[in-house]
Amino acid sequence: MRLDKYISDALQLSRAQARQRIAKGTVSVNGQVCRQADRQITDADTVQAGGGQLDRQQFVYIMLNKPQGVVSASTDRRDTTVVDLVAGEFPRRQLFPAGRLDKTSTGFVLLTDDGAFAHRILSPRRHVEKEYLVTLDTPLTPEMCQGFAQGVTLADGQKLAPARAEPVEGEPLQARVTLTQGVYHQIKRMFGVYGAGVDGLHRLRMGGLWLDDSLAPGAWRQLSAAEFALLEEKGAAERVKKG
Repeated sequence: MRLDKYISDALQLSRAQARQRIAKGTVSVNGQVCRQADRQITDADTVQAGGGQLDRQQFVYIMLNKPQGVVSASTDRRDTTVVDLVAGEFPRRQLFPAGRLDKTSTGFVLLTDDGAFAHRILSPRRHVEKEYLVTLDTPLTPEMCQGFAQGVTLADGQKLAPARAEPVEGEPLQARVTLTQGVYHQIKRMFGVYGAGVDGLHRLRMGGLWLDDSLAPGAWRQLSAAEFALLEEKGAAERVKKG
């Protein structure tokens, strides 16, 4: 990779800004000042700028607690998007949400620029679970739980993969729903088969990674390597509360 591209990615600068820094002599490679923007950088090289060592991330993985009213998209002409909430920190990244939530829904949204990884965790063939806390307008029934486990057939005839609907103790109008596929308005349509409406939907986890309890609506943070690995877990890891 060219040095100016490396600096641009690591510091979230334009290529022109990166070349300006290099020309001023503020960038060093392996301890030596380098003013060659086209110098090729390998993983074995140590790059510093302004006295600090740089670490270029090939991809970014962000956990966001999506608030109501924000759309799960990269861009939108009318509404604030999930990417808008983090764009100030990652102006050079082509981020997108890996899996969508409705505008009125809340909870865990994964933002990344790694298309191959997003495809893997969203593919129904991988059976990576997504778990939601759902608020209903009528109590959850054994019929609903049994129907979800067998695989709901939607009103349009589409047969869905088996899912889990479990009661929440002390909350008859709430359920925990776990899916391994992502169909448009899936949870609302599934409950609609049983004449139940969905008043609220909050995503709790993706794979084995739970939404960080310390993240307020609209807040976000990058994932650690250990957390990243949990995203591809097929089941739920033990929940660890933070904060």
